[in-house]
Amino acid sequence: MGALNNFSNITPKAITEAAERYGTPLYIYDEALILERSNECMKMPNAYGLTVRYAMKANSNKAVLKLIVDKGLHLDASSLNEVLRARLAGVKTDKIMLTTQETISDERRGTLQELLCDGLKYNICSLHQLRLVGDFAAQNNIDVGIRIHPGVGSGESATRNTGDDYSCFGVHLADLSELHEYAASKGIVFRHIHVHIGSGADTDMWRQNIDIELNIIKEHFPNAETVSFGGGLKEARMPGESAADITLLGNYAKQRIEAFYEETGRKLKMEIEPGTYIAANSGYAVTRLIDKKKTARSNFIITDGGMEINSRPLLYGSKHPIYIISQCGTKLVSSEFSAKEHDFEAVVAGKCCESGDCQTLDMDGHAIARKMTQPEIGDIVVIGGAGAYCSSMAPYNYNSHQQAPEVMLTCDEELKLIRKRQTLEQMLENEI
Repeated sequence: MGALNNFSNITPKAITEAAERYGTPLYIYDEALILERSNECMKMPNAYGLTVRYAMKANSNKAVLKLIVDKGLHLDASSLNEVLRARLAGVKTDKIMLTTQETISDERRGTLQELLCDGLKYNICSLHQLRLVGDFAAQNNIDVGIRIHPGVGSGESATRNTGDDYSCFGVHLADLSELHEYAASKGIVFRHIHVHIGSGADTDMWRQNIDIELNIIKEHFPNAETVSFGGGLKEARMPGESAADITLLGNYAKQRIEAFYEETGRKLKMEIEPGTYIAANSGYAVTRLIDKKKTARSNFIITDGGMEINSRPLLYGSKHPIYIISQCGTKLVSSEFSAKEHDFEAVVAGKCCESGDCQTLDMDGHAIARKMTQPEIGDIVVIGGAGAYCSSMAPYNYNSHQQAPEVMLTCDEELKLIRKRQTLEQMLENEI
């Protein structure tokens, strides 16, 4: 039996076996596709060197991290706990960059200082963060990087734009004079400059960010050695969407960095921070149809996993492909919902007591029916594009539901459990 689509090794047979073995809902990941996307990123064209940092917030499961780091990628962490989590997964500290909104002070400052001495790269994102670490960095001759707020950004939705003036990530250009004054007083030199404009960013905006950041470096950072263009490389979750072209973007960055060298005599190493691009299409959220309802307006199919396993439609209005698999393991319909022979339309809803618990929402939060063959109770409903920002971002204990297990389909076509299903006792163990 063939795969669910033309890019994954996941088959209906693998999904039904995983569902029988571990129950639903669950997540299943395609190891081969994660490795393939990691290799693509490592081969991105560059001028004077490239470091690829996987954005571990996309999917921070230990097995996923080990798989990606073993391919030569480094990690981008968004919290001190993510750094510690990566270390517990066996990742060396000097392979990790911390770029965070946290101000790490008081009881956790010692932990950060130990990590910095062990090789952790640290991107400061505010003047306050710099002042908290400034004396220690100066005394120990530790370089810190800086994330710049460029004033322009792009993303799949307004809430995923991290570069314009409605977001607060990084040090704004207007604060650079004060920043340089403080850094000079401590003898701090910025060698790593970083800008991230948003997730799922428009390709033209990503290209524009390259030019903006190089101009910022030329004007404000004479000692910069590394330029990080951030992540946000768009992935095509839905049929008809276009993914970012790694080769074209790499060639553009290479050309612009070479031109920068011709103009300034300075060779810059490049960094990128893909998360979605590597992990998103490797993953599927596997649910089972548990009920069917209808109103005067819509048919509803109710699954045993919804917003508590994939909150992206509710948060962003994101679209995910949906596959129906019969109880006997036959794929009934793919995510190509334009097929004219399907005259049944339904909203795909979850079991949470929340009107927004739908996998088929538009950007305004309205439930939208999709065309499909008419499924039966007990059939499997699979949500595609669930490898990134699903298990790591899900409100899984809402309504006291338990965190779903995660399964890896290995390159040898073995099903490997990489996270157990949470028990009710584990959910409650910290309550007093």
